Order: sequence, then C-alpha cells, then structure tokens
Amino acid sequence: MRRNILHAGVANLKYEIREIVGAGNEIRALGQEMTWENIGDPVAKGEAPPEWIRDIVAGLLDIPSSWAYCETRGVPHVREFLANEVNRRNGVKVTADDVLFFNGLGDAVAKVYGFLSREARILGPSPAYSTHSSAEAAHSGYSHVTYELDPYNGWMPDLDDIRNKVKYNDSIAGILLLSPDNPTGAVYPRDVLEEIAAIAREHDIFIIADEIYANIVYDGRGRLTMSEWIGDVPGIAMRGISKEYPWPGARCGWLEVLNKGHDRTFGKYVDSLIAAKRLEVSSTTLPQMSIPLVMGDPRYPGHLAARERMFAERAEEIAEAFAGCEHVIVNKPRGAFYYTVMFKPGVLNGDQVLHIENPKVLATVERMVAGVEPDKRFVYYLMGATGIVVVPLTGFQCLHHGFRGTLLEANDAKRAWILETLRESIEAYVASGAHTPAIAGTAAAR
Repeated sequence: MRRNILHAGVANLKYEIREIVGAGNEIRALGQEMTWENIGDPVAKGEAPPEWIRDIVAGLLDIPSSWAYCETRGVPHVREFLANEVNRRNGVKVTADDVLFFNGLGDAVAKVYGFLSREARILGPSPAYSTHSSAEAAHSGYSHVTYELDPYNGWMPDLDDIRNKVKYNDSIAGILLLSPDNPTGAVYPRDVLEEIAAIAREHDIFIIADEIYANIVYDGRGRLTMSEWIGDVPGIAMRGISKEYPWPGARCGWLEVLNKGHDRTFGKYVDSLIAAKRLEVSSTTLPQMSIPLVMGDPRYPGHLAARERMFAERAEEIAEAFAGCEHVIVNKPRGAFYYTVMFKPGVLNGDQVLHIENPKVLATVERMVAGVEPDKRFVYYLMGATGIVVVPLTGFQCLHHGFRGTLLEANDAKRAWILETLRESIEAYVASGAHTPAIAGTAAAR
C-alpha cells in the first residue's frame, strides 16, 4: 500500500496459549490424538456448571429485557449488587458507578491499555499472562516492562525489583499483578500486596489487579480482594464469571474502580474508558443479569467451596507427581487452576528428543523445533510423542524455561495419565541428551 498501515505495536501481539494450537492441529492431522492442556476452559475439560446455575440462565431467556441493550456501564441493578458485594468487605467503598462491564476481560484489558497515554507504561509480572503483556506492549510499541516472580520463593513478586524499576523508570504509571496468578498458581499474602500498594503510593502511580480467579483460592489463608489491601491508592480490579460459574463463553467481565476521586488524572482516565464503552453502546446483557441471581443464591458459597476443595486435591496431585524429579522446580499451586513446571538452569540442550513412532509426525516436529527456545523444543516433542499440549514458559514473557499445565481435566484416570506421562517425558527427554550438563539449582519448596 502507498502508506504503512501497521500499528507500531503489532509485532508485540503474541498469545502462545492459542498459537500452540496451530502446531497441535498440524500434528493431529497426521494421526496423533491430542490432549489439550493449553487453555483455561473448565467446560471444555469436562466441568459442567451446576444444574441450578444453568436453570437460572435458562430462565432469563423468558425475560424480554435480557434480549435488549443495557446501559453503557452495565445493567444498573447488577452494578448495584456488585458494589454492595465490594462494600461488604473491610476496605475501600464504591458505588454502582464504579463498576463498568465489558465483553469479557479480554475486552477490558484492550481498553485499559489502549486508552493510556502511549508514554505511560504498566509494570507487569514475569512470567506474564499473555493478554496483559501483549496489550501493554502493543499500546506502547515497545516490549512489555516486567518485574520478576521468584520460582525459588513460591513465585512471589520480587519486591526489590518492583521498587527499583518504579523508582528509576518514571515512565511507569502503574503496576499490574495477578493474584491468584496465571500461569504460576501463586497466591500473594496480604503483606506482599500491601507492600506493592506502598510502592505505588510513594511514587504516585496506580495498580491494576486481575482478580478473575479471586474466588478460587485454596492456600489456607482465604480469599483477599483488592479493596481490602489497596488503602488510598487508585486502582482497578478486574473480575468476571468465566472461571467461577464457570461460563467462559459468556464473555462477561467488569472493572471495579477504587479511589477514583483521589487523583484527578486517574479519574479522567477512567472517564475515557466509559466514553469508549459508549461507542459500543453496551456489553452483553443476559450474562450480567444472571449475576445477582447466581451470586446471591444461598447455594453459591457452597459451589465456590466445593470447587476450591476440588482444585486443592488436584494441586496435591501435582506436588506428588513431580516430587523428587531432580530436573525441575514445581511449586504447588495455591489458587486458580494452573501449575508451572520450570526446568532447572542447565538441564535443557539442543540434543534432547522424545521417541516419536509416526515418521510424518517426527519430520514435522523436527521442522518445528528449528531455532526455537529450549522449552518450546520440549513442548513440540511432547506433542509429537504423547499428544499432550502444554504452553512453553518462555511464551509468558519469561526467561525461565518450562511449561504451564492446568488442573482442569475432569476425568480422574486421564488426569493421572497426563501427570504420569509428563513426569516420564521429562525424565526421558533429559536422559536423551548426548551431552546433558550437570543439573543446577535448588529443590522447590512445596
């Protein structure tokens, strides 16, 4: 074309969680049966929402207003309900006007970063969740700026790293955190969260907390939301129903804006998000209308508790499956439904392989691994040899090598097979290297 029409940040739009599907589909077409462990969709992995929740959603179809546009911010009585839920906690108070609905948190993330000044950067965690890291990098045109999560300390944020990067990089306007975290399954204790808030307060910046997994916590400390620890710092909490009901296909998420009136610039920024929503008219109506009916139902606390127990049991399975594996660090997940397996430094090299019987699959995998990161090489060989699809850790804006899996497989026997096969594949892959270096690093705390 006569003019360059590409956005400056287009090269930063990476989503390894979905991109790995292309490689998986190519291998599947050659006859390999696939087991998709790459994406956090509980329904696709066999967990059906309870019948009583499905009955509530079905009943909304008979209400004509569920088929109509709603107000730009969202359905008024739903926003009032959610504001009351925030205000029941011991923390920052909000009104219904502080709740803003989007078509899923992917839509919210795009708006939150897209309407920042291009020079304003958001400091996020590494490993990063790709939706956030790609959107932040795309808005600025530069690589996402990150702070470290420490695999030798349960994937906790490195507070000194956060403090120094905020102090010495005045382009940083906000800090992003995910707790419970994706991809690590870590849950941050109150003292860590309050220290992050203190850093933000000292340097006059705001905080974004992705809390989509806030009600999936099984670390023994209980649930803790942003309004309870942020104090007087301006912030945005991101929430949704996709992981809780679960109903990922609803595409229904919302922002809870905290302390909007404490900073004039922050307030104007939030107003710009509302103005952007007006251009879309509204977000989806029916899923919003389900929220007070489902979350206000006396069965909902029991539903959340049962799912937390289920994932806690599966987290124990993760710890047991990788116990004693000297090649990797695996911190037992404490929340959400993911776990990260990190290869210790020096374990991986370019000579390692897994046995693949199908010659066409083998040829395809050998083509795919040319020039890729060492953990991605393992992931491709794993797909070819076993059909298990996981996401390489370097796909999460991370320098550590490893992969992310899920706790979502509903079939107990298949879940046990997945974990057993992963452990065996790691052992076989490392042993296959002609010149495998000595193993470095320390054992993970579990």
